[in-house]
Amino acid sequence: MPADVSNAFDVAFFFADTALAENEYLQPQKLQGLLFLSQAYYSVAFKGRKLMPAVFVADERGPLEPNVYMAFSSGRPDIDADLFLPHEVEGFLESIWRRFGQMPTEKLMTMSKETMAFKRAKKRGNRAE
Repeated sequence: MPADVSNAFDVAFFFADTALAENEYLQPQKLQGLLFLSQAYYSVAFKGRKLMPAVFVADERGPLEPNVYMAFSSGRPDIDADLFLPHEVEGFLESIWRRFGQMPTEKLMTMSKETMAFKRAKKRGNRAE
């Protein structure tokens, strides 16, 4: 199934820019939690549609999209990104931010680790999809 956004970086930049606009520091780990929950909630809200073409892997810290994690590990990467998301997607991401954006990183990651998808992957080992 095709994704509604062309890449995971567009979604990551949305959250990074939203945090910046609210004078909030967005830790790389918190960004990962937001990406993971966005993908999961989007699938539920839109009957199995995929938000972004991303692969999350099980890590000790929680679910990670390894490419985005590496790119953002030292701050905002300097890459071309389409900062104009479809209206439906932007509204959805705004609701994710309102619900989870103010949550402490540890709590967000605990929530992510409690999902069945993460638990199943973690049973298979680190870096399992």
